[in-house]
This record gives sequence, structure tokens and C-alpha cells, in this order.
Amino acid sequence: MKIADVELRIIHLPLVRPFRTSFGTQVDREILMLKVTTSEGVIGWSECVAMSEPLYSSEYLAECMDVIKRFFLPALFQRGEFKAEQISAILRPFLGHPMAKAAVETACLDAQLRSEKVSLASYLGAVKTKVECGVSVGIAPSIEQLIEEVTSYVEAGYRRIKLKIEPGWDIIPVGKIRELFPTIPLQVDANQAYSRTDGPHLAQLDPFNLLLIEQPLDEHDILGHAELAKVTKTPICLDESIISLQSAKDAIEMGATTVINIKPGRASGYLESKRIHDFCLSKKIPVWCGGMLETGIGRSANLALAALPGFTLPGDTSASSRYYKRDITNPFIMNDGYLDVPNTEGIGVEPDLEFLESLTKHKELVKQ
Repeated sequence: MKIADVELRIIHLPLVRPFRTSFGTQVDREILMLKVTTSEGVIGWSECVAMSEPLYSSEYLAECMDVIKRFFLPALFQRGEFKAEQISAILRPFLGHPMAKAAVETACLDAQLRSEKVSLASYLGAVKTKVECGVSVGIAPSIEQLIEEVTSYVEAGYRRIKLKIEPGWDIIPVGKIRELFPTIPLQVDANQAYSRTDGPHLAQLDPFNLLLIEQPLDEHDILGHAELAKVTKTPICLDESIISLQSAKDAIEMGATTVINIKPGRASGYLESKRIHDFCLSKKIPVWCGGMLETGIGRSANLALAALPGFTLPGDTSASSRYYKRDITNPFIMNDGYLDVPNTEGIGVEPDLEFLESLTKHKELVKQ
């Protein structure tokens, strides 16, 4: 393929309810959208999962837009003809920026697969036509409101509940939800909110029969997670720490994790995510697909990834209505706790251009 131009677009999309984690509260999403047009006129779409501020990750939206314009696209323009599978090598001289790299690679891969009339799910090696839905529940203003929100998701048919936790909001709310829903698959996500000395405290979660505790310590503290795994019976899952196949191998070798959350944005794209999946499958390490409040563009691609055989735990691939009153694509609707995996060419969806335009705060076209 050869790129003719790339449209960079920033949109604002309100959430149906505020989403609070240990690092902050989101009431809407500011999203960087990429539209790649090839020299043959084929279009590919992606979204960058970076937040507006560097709170969850060192990357943030304005920085991603800058590095894509200033370095990534000129490198691809200079290359001329290339395959999506070559992008990671082309961009390797530029250190870091996995979320920006993922956005570029995904849009190009979408265009390439559309031109070949192949679905992303088929290309990656999907073995499922539908994927179990989990839901992520933010830190609530009160126990009562947490119960109300979780109850609504259980009644809607979600097959796994994930509770965000932080110091001061952990043992009591998790215990209450487990008491009310003794059989629902339940896990917690700390988003790096704890320290090595909190092992005995986190071990108090063990009686609640959780699937896992996700990223309790700093993303760089692999040794700390390995030590924590010796203190708690609840399996340790890594998210923010997993940015590549090598980081996954190292964490598993050190005993820092027995479950991995694969997020394509953190791992520079779906191709590296598949490599992580393949390795974990060979080691019998269960994986699941995390979410970043994606629109239908990112959600569709995540479903394709989550349909691979090693994804044995429900992920964060919720219905569109979990986060948005109106999505930028046709909505993904949950049926009996599952979402269908798109099977048409590319990522399988396209945005509603008229609605997208109404949400747009900035747009520019980058040409060769």
C-alpha cells in the first residue's frame, strides 16, 4: 500500500455517566481519529486511545497528534510502498509512543485488509463469532450508588464485573458486591494505586474469590508484583506493565503475573498484541482484552482480537450503550451477554460521517 493522505480529527464524545478511577474522573472523551486514504482510494480508520492528559499513561492526545504528524507520517511517506506488517519496523527508530504507533498501524491495516477484502478477525486468526461481555465499573460516590450501578449491569446480562479500587475504596465495597452477587465473576483494577507495603491489606481481598487483581503497583515495578504474588492468593494480572511481547515474557518469567490484560493501544497495535497472545497461549497463560472507553471503531477491532483462542476471560468489550448515548458507528448491542464479532472487510465498521462532523473540534489533512 501507499498512503495518499491522512486526516487527523479530534472529537468530543460525552459519556453516559462519569467514569472515575484511581487516577481521575472522565465525563467525556476527547478522541484523536485517524483516516488513512491510500493511493488507490481505499480508506482505513482508527482511534488513538490516549487520554487528554498524561494520567493513565505518559502519552496524551496532543502529544500523539504531534508525533504522528512530525515523525511517523513523514517516515511512511518517505518509504512509499509498504505493508502494514512493516510499520513497526519503520517506526522503530522513534522511541516509545505505543498508543500513537497503534493508531497509525491500525488505520493502515484497516485500509490494507479492506483492499484485500479480508476481515480483521479472520486475519488475526479468530475462532469465535461472538465474545463474552464484561463491564468495568468506576469508583462510585457511595456504596449505595455502586450497588445500583452493578445491579443494572448484572440485570442487563454482563458476564463479568470489574470494580475499580483505590486505597480507602477496596475491601468494603468489593465485599459488599460479592455478598450481593456471590456467583458473578468478579475482579478488581487498581490502576497502580498501591505500594509494595500494601500486600497484607490487599490479601484481605482473597476471601471474595476474585478472578484477579489488576495492576496493583506501579507499571515499572515488576519485582514488586512478583513479591506481591507471594502474599496474596488472588491472581495478579498486569495491564499497564505489558507494552510489548518482551515485557510480557519478562513479567511471566519473574512470576509477576499469571494473567495478562492485552490492550492494543499500550502494545503498539494489534500485530504485537497477537504476538503477546500467541506466546501466552503457548505458556497456558490466560489473557483478556482490556478497554479504553473506545468508540465503535476501537471496539470493533478489540472484538476481533478477543475472538482469538487464548482470550478465555471476558474482557472490557462492553456494549456501546455502556459508555455512549450515541456511538459514532452503528451501536454494538449485547445479546445474552455476548457481542458479535464483525466479519466484514477490515475492522468491519465505519463511522457515521455526519455525526462525526458534528462532534469535531479540530481537523487537518496531512499529505505527502
